[in-house]
Parts: sequence; structure tokens; C-alpha cells
Amino acid sequence: MSYARFAIYYLPPEGALADFGAGWLGWDCVAGRDSIPPHVPGLDDVTMTPRKYGFHGTLKPPFRLAEGSDAEGLRQAVAQMAQVCPAAQSDALTLTALGRFLALTPVGDTSGIARVAATCVEALDVFRAPPDEAELERRRKARLSDRQEALLQRWGYPYVMEEFRFHMTLTGPLSVEEIDHWSDIARAHLPPLPSPFVMDEVALVGERQDGRFELIQRYALAG
Repeated sequence: MSYARFAIYYLPPEGALADFGAGWLGWDCVAGRDSIPPHVPGLDDVTMTPRKYGFHGTLKPPFRLAEGSDAEGLRQAVAQMAQVCPAAQSDALTLTALGRFLALTPVGDTSGIARVAATCVEALDVFRAPPDEAELERRRKARLSDRQEALLQRWGYPYVMEEFRFHMTLTGPLSVEEIDHWSDIARAHLPPLPSPFVMDEVALVGERQDGRFELIQRYALAG
């Protein structure tokens, strides 16, 4: 299958958390198919924005292939990177309100996770086509800091390197009044969260022609 864009994700391993995420969002990016969400009024609306990406944590944001690059070369480069990149962990995952949306975020020392993300961003950057002006302007609508603008220019995305914060998105934007309500519902459906939270593999994913992302291959972090 041909893909419009690629990204590097953390995808939880097979188990209760992965099953929860696929069901909650209504899209299983590992299997590449729709999933059956829990019967919760309004859930379809609040998960509409993150649904197409699947349940994941972004390590290298979505990018188009640079001219002269191909998907097979990218796969080989991810494999080589993973061979020398050590795994990482934090104390646990927890449910967090990040601004107006809900996500699972790591607890404790996150420097190892940030290191893995920075490695993915830097080691694979030769495969990234530069963003066009429309994408740059869309990013700048968020009123970027000077440092975020510099990161956007260098890496094609403003929230990488020291601006990176690992998260696994559960909702789109919520009103202030909705945050507590959806936090309670999410907690009621979440399985026991991993403690410690271990990131020992990364995943290459692709954006299909219908705009949804799916798993291409997982790679163990063996450094």
C-alpha cells in the first residue's frame, strides 16, 4: 500500500491498554480497521479528532517523504536506528488534562522517553520533506515562541526536542465544563495502567489514502 505520510509512534503492546485505546477511539491502527467503542453517549464526538491517528504516542510527527527517498529505505533506517537506541521507562502512566484535551502521560523521570523521541526526529530527518507554506502558517496560528519557531524551521514541527511532551491522546478539544465529566468516564473505562511504563519498541506507521494511520512495522529498541 502507498502512504501519503509516515510517522514514528509508540504503540502499546498487545494487551488491555492497547485494546482500551482501540475501542475508545473507534479505530485500531495496529489491525488497520474500525473497532467497536464502548456505549458512552457523546464519545464518538469527543474522539473524532484523534481517531484517524489511532491510540499512540508520537515520537516523530507525520511527514511526507523527501524527494529521492522511498518507503523501503525508511524501513531500513528505522531498523538501524532501533538497533542502537536504548529502551526507556518512567514510573507509570496517568490520565492528564493537557490544556483542553485528555491524554495519558508519563509519571516521573521522562528524560529517557525524550531521548528516544529526539533520536527518532534527528536520525530519520533525511527522509522528511520540508513543510510547505500552508503547513507552516497553520502551525504558526498557535502563536509559537521564538524557540518553537526555530524548531519548526529546523525539524518541521514546533514541539520536538526540549519542547516535546510525550502523550497518548484520548479526546479532541473539550470545553472547560466537560473536562471533569470526560475524565471520570475515561477513568471508569481505563484498565490498570502500566507501572513502570516501559518504552522498548517503536513503530513505523503510514497514513492511508483515507487519512487514517496504520501500523507498518514494529522495531525493538536494542541499544
